[in-house]
Amino acid sequence: MAATTHSVTNQPPPLVGYDIFANDLALTEGITRYIAAERLDEVHDELGTLGKAAGSAHAQIWAAQADRHPPVLRTHDRFGHRIDEVEFHPAWHRLLGHAVTSGLTGAWTRPDGHVRRTAGFIVWTQAEAGHGCPLSMTHAAVPALRAEPELAAEWEPLLTSRVYEHELRPVAQKGGALAGMAMTEKQGGSDVRTNTTRAEPLAASGEYVLTGHKWFCSAPMSDAFLVLAQAPGGLTCFLLPRVLPDGSRNAFRIQRLKDKLGNRSNASAEVEFDGRTWARRVGEEGRGVATIIEMVAATRLDCVSASAAVMRQAVAQAIHHSAYREAFGGRLIDKPLMRNVLADLALESEAATTLALRLAAAYDGGTEQDRHFLRLAIPAAKYWVTKRCTPMVAEALECLGGNGYVEESGLPRLLREAPLNSIWEGAGNVQALDVLRALRREPEALNAFLTEVGAARGADHRLDRAIRGMLTELADLEGIEARARRLVERMALVLQGSLLVRYAPSEVADAFCASRLGGDAGAAFGTLPHTLDLAAVVERARPVVDGRGPGPVF
Repeated sequence: MAATTHSVTNQPPPLVGYDIFANDLALTEGITRYIAAERLDEVHDELGTLGKAAGSAHAQIWAAQADRHPPVLRTHDRFGHRIDEVEFHPAWHRLLGHAVTSGLTGAWTRPDGHVRRTAGFIVWTQAEAGHGCPLSMTHAAVPALRAEPELAAEWEPLLTSRVYEHELRPVAQKGGALAGMAMTEKQGGSDVRTNTTRAEPLAASGEYVLTGHKWFCSAPMSDAFLVLAQAPGGLTCFLLPRVLPDGSRNAFRIQRLKDKLGNRSNASAEVEFDGRTWARRVGEEGRGVATIIEMVAATRLDCVSASAAVMRQAVAQAIHHSAYREAFGGRLIDKPLMRNVLADLALESEAATTLALRLAAAYDGGTEQDRHFLRLAIPAAKYWVTKRCTPMVAEALECLGGNGYVEESGLPRLLREAPLNSIWEGAGNVQALDVLRALRREPEALNAFLTEVGAARGADHRLDRAIRGMLTELADLEGIEARARRLVERMALVLQGSLLVRYAPSEVADAFCASRLGGDAGAAFGTLPHTLDLAAVVERARPVVDGRGPGPVF
């Protein structure tokens, strides 16, 4: 009898065919917390359907295909005509189309819209993160366009539509549209006030032609882009359509696509405007930054949400693997040291998700207090949550050992994606300086922030001590710029701690406060105090496959 050398043993089953939404207790509890009772069943059904789709075998196949076959630039057709088009694999269109038809660009047009969209964005991003870029920008373009009511009336119904039509043609002939953004230039990066792209007014009111370049233009096959350019009155925001109303192509020259570390399914381009590039003004001349800042704030919230999604999928994979893999006489999940690592990862994930939902709820609230709170909370959250994503995903990958280092596991794709949101929409220093700017110029923002974190005062002595330490930092403005990262980190941790103390199970809040606020942990993941109820933290975060197969075909 021939020897059998390839029996497969001690390998976990694939994490597939499960409901990503229902298996995330931090997310489901947040929905119950923030969604109005009369809409709760509807939202649960909506997110459950999306969660099953995101956890299906079909979505996993599409994600792998979209990453393995990145977009390709076609500058000319076979006859030599300039076309400036980017070709995507069909899997990209399936992922993006499902997201649009699920309402992930429509937060502004329905009750509780931001909470339900943020939850959906966290769920669907776990299927594949790259196509989240056009989703985010399309969603975020709406508040900027409202600075120009005529443009908003024309474009908002298309940007919030549930119709996905990726072909380039006049938007008057489309049932839905996507928006991109092109702000940064070669010489400026985040310092957009140094932009050199020029805008010259035409005879028709609000119409201009642009000359210049953009170093990063995300999702270049979108129907329109918000761009910044120097008009006679100063830096101004413009809406630049890809296709003109008469059906001809706008002068939008794609020079090359970026060869990126991650986010490979998504196209990021360098583009040129040749003096014939037609655009319409959004807001007043010289008010470009003020006009586009609402778009920036919304995309920064999506940076937090996308990082929370990447974290959640990483910890789900790590816990799932450890629940089935055996070593040294037992399951990895039952080993005290591995349990410590998994619990630490789960804490980071739950804190990120809870914070993202709180920010979304403030958007839905819409009060002056909410607006002031978001002015500080968004850059602080963007700074901290996106910073924590990369080391957390790297640790989750290590939980799978060599299996995690192999592309088929999906963890390498998550690890390459992890740094993106820390860079996009302003890297760490930009966020820290934005917090300082708000502290100096908008005292109401600090009052709103302190009111939020103060809601948990007296519930945990470590949180109370951390709040006092943060107030001491805020009281000492000498050399504060050099200490900005330290301050913003403290603010984010205190905010996360306050939310978890109020809303999370006691074992989660206790572990977070002990390790993140009480200093009772090391510098690496897996160094939580051994006296905590770590098994409960891990079990709370563990995904359960329902065993009903690969999920729906959609």
